[in-house]
Amino acid sequence: MPTIQQILQDHFDALAASGTLSAPQQRAGWALRKCRTAALGGHVQRCPNGHVERVWYNSCRHRACPQCNALAKERWLERTRARLIDCAHWHVIFTIPHQLNVLWQLNTPAMMDALFGAARDTLLELLNDPHHLGAQAGIQLALHTWNRAMALHPHLHALVSDGGMREGVWVQPRRSHFLPAKVVMLLFRGKLLDALRTLHRRGQLRLPDALSAERFSSLLNRLGRKVKWNVRVCERYAHGRGVSLYLARYVKGGPYRNTQIVRASSRAVQFRYTPHSEPGEPKRCASLTLSPHNFLARVLQHAPEPGRHTVRYYGLYAHACAEQLNAARALHAQAPVEPPAPIEWQAYLARFPRALSATRCPQCQAPLVRGALIVPARAPP
Repeated sequence: MPTIQQILQDHFDALAASGTLSAPQQRAGWALRKCRTAALGGHVQRCPNGHVERVWYNSCRHRACPQCNALAKERWLERTRARLIDCAHWHVIFTIPHQLNVLWQLNTPAMMDALFGAARDTLLELLNDPHHLGAQAGIQLALHTWNRAMALHPHLHALVSDGGMREGVWVQPRRSHFLPAKVVMLLFRGKLLDALRTLHRRGQLRLPDALSAERFSSLLNRLGRKVKWNVRVCERYAHGRGVSLYLARYVKGGPYRNTQIVRASSRAVQFRYTPHSEPGEPKRCASLTLSPHNFLARVLQHAPEPGRHTVRYYGLYAHACAEQLNAARALHAQAPVEPPAPIEWQAYLARFPRALSATRCPQCQAPLVRGALIVPARAPP
């Protein structure tokens, strides 16, 4: 079956030479192409009885790599679940209009901070309002930058506790529908547009050549008056574990999976995806064919920015609010937060018998022991 790594090995050099990739995208492409190859070095695993020797190459550990993040994803999921309050949670989605995608491409770090800040301030302001909750809730925000067809579609998934702490008491929402979606949308829209105006006024926002300062101001005014933004308040979940499992699929490993690729050649790559469907409609499968360069550009545009957290915590889930979080957990008959011990790779592989067999000698079943080290071919660019 074709893989993203194979497509990168065949076409990445030509794409990188075109000058259309940013430095983080070039580094991501280099890492994904070299993952688990001799270029990254490795070590020898051998049978203590001399039956067999195997070479295990190192993983790239890049957050966008689809083939080496399974263990990291599981560790993130366990750490996240260990902090959740045992109560119902809400799932809220904040999406920026597609008219701002070009600004996102030119100013990804600044746009990320503006998006996180607008969603955070919207939720904290409404949840601290006595008309809605009047308490401090737990909030987790996770960034996704793609839609079902893997095109650019920046949005945030918010996991919000159904209740919060006020003066040492757990407070439940007054209404069964949590927050009114229209109010959330209007407040979020105003805060994000104000953040963009501030960035532009300070000279911290790069505009495309075709967009003058006057046209940029007109665009923001139009987005603030005539465009309905996509902000969804989804149904309430009995607990937060389900939403955290959904988010874990994309926190590590990027948007693409090798199983989505139908076929690949020197001229085209075809991959499958599931288009968005309304509640009650049957799910269907669709496919899209792109040139190898366009496919790789679509893959690499979602590579996380170095040094930027794509998951952030606020309210009770903020790391600075550990005391309040433990007080809330005590009210729900939970023990204080205790970071779980990281899952070792042996324990993780034990869940998959076929994978675990690779750690034992096929003849005598003795566990393979570590042998000689293989140094990396060269440092990454």
